[in-house]
Amino acid sequence: MADRESFTDVARDRAPAWRRVSFLMCGDWALAEDIVQVTLLRLYKRWHRLDLPGIEAYARKVMARLAIDSARQPHRRSELLTAPPERPRLDAIPEDGAEIRAALGTLGPRQRAVLVLRFYCDLSVAETASALRISEGTVKSQSARALATLRTLLSPDAAALKNGGAQ
Repeated sequence: MADRESFTDVARDRAPAWRRVSFLMCGDWALAEDIVQVTLLRLYKRWHRLDLPGIEAYARKVMARLAIDSARQPHRRSELLTAPPERPRLDAIPEDGAEIRAALGTLGPRQRAVLVLRFYCDLSVAETASALRISEGTVKSQSARALATLRTLLSPDAAALKNGGAQ
């Protein structure tokens, strides 16, 4: 059982990494921040019942479910900025992964969550299935379909088509 004093340390240390994981799942920094805040709230409410080794798994499970739920809402909010944000994004993912993030954005929310949990968070098939409350077979099939889609989108042939067909 964890004590409440350790919550602050865990929240401070893990929130930036959780924000990056949430961003990969939902593709929106503002929504990723909201997901992490809700995750921290749920962690705090259940802190007295959680074991420290299981906190990371619990947080990933909550973040994945929130990301999928947010994609299901009929009117997902969008925000237009008239000026750049006041504070710089120091923990943003470098631009060399922009093409991969764009391709991830074309996937459905469940496929995106499966890939992020499996390959970014390095979870097993069983751990991913448990986090998303789906069968291991569904994790395998969603992974295979999502990876096939990404291979198609990121293949050299797709890049040549985007650049006007010149090879």
